[in-house]
Amino acid sequence: MPLHPDSPAPMNDDLLRDTERFLHEQIPLTRAMGVQMESYDGSQLVVTAPLEPNHNHLGTAFGGSLSALATLAGYAMLWLQLGDRHAHIVIRESTLRYKRPVRGTLRAVCLRPDDASMTAFRNTFADTGKARLALQVQIIDADQICVLFEGTFVALR
Repeated sequence: MPLHPDSPAPMNDDLLRDTERFLHEQIPLTRAMGVQMESYDGSQLVVTAPLEPNHNHLGTAFGGSLSALATLAGYAMLWLQLGDRHAHIVIRESTLRYKRPVRGTLRAVCLRPDDASMTAFRNTFADTGKARLALQVQIIDADQICVLFEGTFVALR
């Protein structure tokens, strides 16, 4: 069953716009893709991109765009959770499973990890200046899971 992209209204629209602005300034590909932070309620982040600049020769979403959007959703979730604007976040490893084509808006949904995982991550980061966190992202179209992403992100001070 897909994660439900119809989360409550954004917790803080300014925070979403700041995150979107940061991504567009620091990762130029996000501008070209049309990436937008759709919503964030503290436990679920939804990141979107229009199909038009991200389609392939078949008129469905290009696999590279799906991969990039899933990675960006995980990156943005960690950026929001970390709250340290001087930290560097990188992807360490990831896997993707393409289950069905995306024919509409690319919509990546990333759930916040459980409290125990977040606490361990934050404690390690505070103690050592480096910590890793596994995140899962689903790309959903027409209420169906189209892409499953699992990635390990590392935050560095």
